[in-house]
Amino acid sequence: MLIRYGTDSNGNPVKKAVVYTKEEHQIPKNKIDVDAVYIISRLKDLGFQAYIVGGAVRDLIVGAEPKDFDIVTNATPSRIKKLFRNSRIIGKRFRIVHVIFGNKIFEVSTFRSNAVSSVGNDFGTMDEDVLRRDFTLNALYYDPILEQVIDYVDGMRDIKKHIIRPVIPLETIFIDDPVRMLRAIKYAAKTDSKMSFLLRHKIRHSASLLNQISPSRLTEELLKIINSSHAYQIVTEALDTDLYMTLQPAATGMMYENKKFENSYMKNMQLLDEFVKKEPDARLGKKLVFLISDFIESLTDWKKETEDKFSSGELYKKTWTECRNFILPMNPQRTELEYAVKEVLTNLGVPLKSLKKKESVLRKSIKKVSKPKD
Repeated sequence: MLIRYGTDSNGNPVKKAVVYTKEEHQIPKNKIDVDAVYIISRLKDLGFQAYIVGGAVRDLIVGAEPKDFDIVTNATPSRIKKLFRNSRIIGKRFRIVHVIFGNKIFEVSTFRSNAVSSVGNDFGTMDEDVLRRDFTLNALYYDPILEQVIDYVDGMRDIKKHIIRPVIPLETIFIDDPVRMLRAIKYAAKTDSKMSFLLRHKIRHSASLLNQISPSRLTEELLKIINSSHAYQIVTEALDTDLYMTLQPAATGMMYENKKFENSYMKNMQLLDEFVKKEPDARLGKKLVFLISDFIESLTDWKKETEDKFSSGELYKKTWTECRNFILPMNPQRTELEYAVKEVLTNLGVPLKSLKKKESVLRKSIKKVSKPKD
C-alpha cells in the first residue's frame, strides 16, 4: 500500500489518498477494455493525467463485468477532441467528450471543481473531483498503465465491508441531484451492501424530491432497474424508502391496499430477474409483461369477457389505455408496451387473432379513404 501526499496551506505534507497496488486490488488487466487503455495511454503520453473512474472500477474490484468504462482526465474537452478524431463533444453546461470505437462509446470527462457544490461545471483538480462523486464505492480511480487504484475516501474499505456511504454531505447530496437516492438503493442491491441508518433516514425524508425529476429521466432509471437482474431487491428498497411511490405510484398504491396484489407483484419481480439473467438482450416488451400482468388480471373477469370473441379489439384498446396510465410516469416505447399488453391478454385467453384481422381491415380502410381520387 502506498500513500499519496499533498500539502496544506502552510506547505506541510498531508495524506491525500491511499494507492493500492495490483497485488492488493487484484483487478485482472485482461478485464480492461483495450480501447479504454489506448485512450488513457494516449493522454498520459502527452503529459495528462487519466484514469478509469466510477462504476467500472467498483465492478472490477467485486469481480463483475463492467458495462461502461468512463474516463476522467485533466485535459480539457477541446484538447481531448483534438487528440481523438473519432470523438465528439456533447453537452452545453457540462461538456464531456465521447470517443467512439465502432459500437463502443467511451465517456471522457475533465476533472471538475467542487467550488459550486457538487453540480458546478468549472474545471478542477483530481482532489476536487473526488469530492463530487456520490458514494465512496464509486469514487475510486484506476490507472491501467501503472495498475494502481487511487482511493481518497476509503472506498476500497467500504466495498469490502459492503457499506454504502456518501461522499457528498447528507445535507446537500439529494438536493443537488435527487436521482442519487435511486443510485443508493440500486448499488445496495447490486453489491449486496447496506446503507447506514442515517442514509436510509435521509432518503426516506427526501423521497418527495424525486417529483422534480422529468418523466424521461425517471423512465431511464426504471429501465435500468428492469434490466438490472436485481429488480426484486431494488423495488423492495424503493418501497421501504418511499421512493417507489414516485417511480410507480399506481402500483405502490395497489400494493398498500391489497396484500395479495403486493405478493404477486413482488413475485413477478423475482421472475423478471430470473428472465433477465437468462435473456438479458430480450426485447423490452417481454420484460414489461412482468410489471403489468397482475394489473391487467385485476381489471375484469377475463373468463366472462373472453366469451364474446368479437370484443377483443375493444378489450385491447381499453386495456392498453389502462396500462399506459398504470405505469406512469414511465414512458416506454409504444410498440414495446403494445407487445406486453398483447402478450398478457393472450395468456388470459383473449382471442387476439380476431384483433389482428380487425387491425388489418382498419389499416386497409384507412388506406382506401386516404387514396387520392383520379
